[in-house]
Amino acid sequence: MIVDCAIYQDGRRTDGPADFSDALDEARKSGDAFLWIGLHEPTEREFDLVRHEFGLHPLAIEDALRAHQRPKLEVYDDSLFAVLKPVVYESSSDTVSTDELMVFIGDSFVVTVRHGDSAPLADVRSRLEADPQILAHGPTAVLYAISDAVVDHYIDVAGELQVDLEELETEVFAPSGGGDSSNTAASIYTFKRQVLEFRRATGPLTAPMTRLAGAGVPFVHQEAQPFFRDVADHLTRVNEQVEGLDRLLSDILSAHLAQMGVRQNDDMRKISAWAAMAAVPTMVAGIYGMNFDHMPELHWTWTYPAVVLLMALAVFGLHRQFKRRGWL
Repeated sequence: MIVDCAIYQDGRRTDGPADFSDALDEARKSGDAFLWIGLHEPTEREFDLVRHEFGLHPLAIEDALRAHQRPKLEVYDDSLFAVLKPVVYESSSDTVSTDELMVFIGDSFVVTVRHGDSAPLADVRSRLEADPQILAHGPTAVLYAISDAVVDHYIDVAGELQVDLEELETEVFAPSGGGDSSNTAASIYTFKRQVLEFRRATGPLTAPMTRLAGAGVPFVHQEAQPFFRDVADHLTRVNEQVEGLDRLLSDILSAHLAQMGVRQNDDMRKISAWAAMAAVPTMVAGIYGMNFDHMPELHWTWTYPAVVLLMALAVFGLHRQFKRRGWL
């Protein structure tokens, strides 16, 4: 559906015709105005009118309707098409999810298509309307403001993930051994999937931002290149943080598996030590349970306590040896 539609002249919102075609003609005639239309999860029928009025390319329309696109930047004859993926971080469940945001800019128009509820378009429009000097630069200013808002939120999400990683690291390397090993491994794996989801949004966006920061991109003013370079720098920092998170998660998982191996070895040593101590009295008792006829000591009065004492001393000696070597 159409969320908002307005003409901006000299950076200020003005009332214009309700018809898209008339509004676009009016914006183009003035020479210093542009039309901005915002759509939220439009159907093919709803998008047909926009497609005809603005001459948008069919391939770009298909991408905008179907969503599930990678971040990218495509240049067509009559428009520039950009795809961004805003990220949502749910602090209650420590999960990361992504939505999609498509931006068409062309001669005196901007069309934004939002899939999901996390795209910061309402805030971006409000901030731009509060700063007419920036909005006066036309569609390029809108594309920059949207890109900047999305990437700035990436930085916030990366910070939240860093905090979660530190908590997970503390849990894994806790003196108690990190609790249930299977649950800890599952937590690490789940966290790694969240980082991968985040990486799918930030990584592919590097090439479009780098391209916008350079020269020769249609419908983008040269004066905007330093601003897009700033966005690209922030995105580079985010990508470095994401790569660092991924590496640390791999190291934590390896360390956790090593801890599990050491713990299992310790358990095996303890089991082996107790089994050895149990074997001595079992062996002695087994010998005396064979009912030989000629065992002279059986007729000795102190045979029973002597044998019991012998078994006790043997077990005690083994216990001391195992304890000294750290097996118990």
